Amino acid sequence: MTGSRVFEARPRPRPGRPRSEESRTAVLRATSELLREVGLRAMTTEEIANRSGASKATIYKWWPNKYAVAIDAFLSEMMAESRDPDTGSARDDLTAVMRGLMRFYTGPSGRVFAQLVGEAQADPSVQQELRTNLVDSRRELFRTIWDRGVERGELRPDVDPDAALDLVIGPALYRLMIGHAPLSDEAADLIVDAAIRGLALSD
Repeated sequence: MTGSRVFEARPRPRPGRPRSEESRTAVLRATSELLREVGLRAMTTEEIANRSGASKATIYKWWPNKYAVAIDAFLSEMMAESRDPDTGSARDDLTAVMRGLMRFYTGPSGRVFAQLVGEAQADPSVQQELRTNLVDSRRELFRTIWDRGVERGELRPDVDPDAALDLVIGPALYRLMIGHAPLSDEAADLIVDAAIRGLALSD
């Protein structure tokens, strides 16, 4: 088993002076707290500034709006659940990452993520920020696992990778948004098992 890799979302550089890491950390911490306390829509940039000690002008130099700050705040929280397990088995890798995704969705950050997804339906800028800085990094991790599985002869090379990833990831997001079924380790195992039946290369 090789060492674990960590997939980080990489926010696009903003114009202006380089960020002070201390101020950036304070802004993201304040944003995470406010998201849990008052929610995405009620949270204001002024509240973020007051709690973090950074001025609104400074915040707007680094992020275009509060949604971009909220998405950036998610990056550090997702890190612990975004590791590539690289167990040597595509099934086991997918199961481990799906379990991590389920735990993220069932925590306080999962509720905020659902709010961001809802906001993205009406605001193209939020949708772009969400896709670029959060969703793409998650898909990159799944795509790496998929490619390894194909190379090892575990997964079908004739299946479109994007369709396969949607098949695995989609049920968890659907459960988060609709709430019709549990988000648990057991659910993650069942989803991966069902997907693998159609995606695995037959012996």
